[in-house]
Amino acid sequence: MRRTAVVLGAVFALTSLATAGAQSQPIDLQALVDAAPSGSVVTLVPGVYAGNVVIDKPLTIDGGGLAVVDAGGDGNGFEITAADVTLRGLTIRDTGDSLDRENAGVSGRSASRMVVEDCVFQNVLFGVFARQSPDAVIRNNVIGAKDLDLGRRGDGIRVWETSGAQIIGNTVDGGRDSVMWYSDNLIVDGNKFTNGRYGLHFMYSHDATITNNVLEGNSVGGFLMYSKNLTFTGNFIGGNSGPSGYGLGMKEVDGASVRDNQFVGNRIGVYFDYSPISYDVTNHFVANLVAYNEVGLMFLPNVERNAFTGNAFIENREQVGVSSGGEFTGNIWSVDGVGNHWDDFGGYDADGDGIGDIPYKLDDLYSVLIDTHPEMAFFADTPAARAVDMAAHLFPTLRPRPKVVDEAPLVDMPQISPRPSGATTIESTGLLGVSLALLAAAAAIVALSRSRIGGLR
Repeated sequence: MRRTAVVLGAVFALTSLATAGAQSQPIDLQALVDAAPSGSVVTLVPGVYAGNVVIDKPLTIDGGGLAVVDAGGDGNGFEITAADVTLRGLTIRDTGDSLDRENAGVSGRSASRMVVEDCVFQNVLFGVFARQSPDAVIRNNVIGAKDLDLGRRGDGIRVWETSGAQIIGNTVDGGRDSVMWYSDNLIVDGNKFTNGRYGLHFMYSHDATITNNVLEGNSVGGFLMYSKNLTFTGNFIGGNSGPSGYGLGMKEVDGASVRDNQFVGNRIGVYFDYSPISYDVTNHFVANLVAYNEVGLMFLPNVERNAFTGNAFIENREQVGVSSGGEFTGNIWSVDGVGNHWDDFGGYDADGDGIGDIPYKLDDLYSVLIDTHPEMAFFADTPAARAVDMAAHLFPTLRPRPKVVDEAPLVDMPQISPRPSGATTIESTGLLGVSLALLAAAAAIVALSRSRIGGLR
């Protein structure tokens, strides 16, 4: 009974005061926490409670969705220093703004099995900060940020040396980053990270599963660094267009499985920097949609051992780029006789098996010029750019070595998995239809123009 006792005491004594609107000062939540037996449940009535609460014993605080914890513009909402603490159904607001002190709505240290769920964070520097708190659960929270310059904001979620954590179903908007560092075996599922610097930033965190998230409208959608055996599946990465503008960046990542994701409308869909780093490892990219990006895939020239199969490359201004030029070989563009769908493939499928009868080769001269002189991207798709490519086809000595040779290109668009709920960019299932509609409209305009010209003769 001691572990399941409901602490009401002073809370019930304040019920009529809080509900009558006569409350003039925040309720002393620290006093209620100090009075509660270890392992008990503190159920709060509606009202405003003073923040900067320290919890140093197993405890559950349940706000029922109507209790507000206000830090008064200084310090933290909660500081948790014990295992088995749960915070549920609270609005936590108005922390301090000290990056040195890492003021947070919830700051956990050595708080194993800490649970923060169904809470709303308003005007907080950091949202939830879990340090050395294995098996923490951060679930179904709505996390905002302070109205500061982006570099002065804290992280919506920061997980530090906290292996086995579960970050599930959260909405994180406007913070600096959401950081998962030095933490293995993470589950990051069904979250939405928007309007930040790095929507999701992994470093030195191995064996993680990152699924069904939306990374949208950030400077960088997600950056995975110095990590092994990551599963990145079913995510939507769109509209990330800051100075780097990577939908997904990968630096020294080994053993990644990137499958069934949608990279739509970013400056660069996926950026590869020394990934994989180990010579006996291959990263696998399967059944992803890479569409409407300025550059679909961008590689450093010495990146090798990435295998691509069943992906769809649609309406990217440049399908594949190589940063700074240089020799680019050693990646795999078809696996077991199945390549990728390229919307600019000019080949044919005479035997009807769905595989192009000639390889897809990305060898346009202007794309190579953009790689070495990025400022020339301004003139892409202009008559001048098309003239350069035409000259390279007429004079083979000008034609560059192909950046990509897909020996088994897919003629038809592969089936793309539905995007996760919450993404606001063009629906993936309609991308092909939009492309075809635009092409049909262009063809109709050309035909109409020709008929009118013919009538004038």
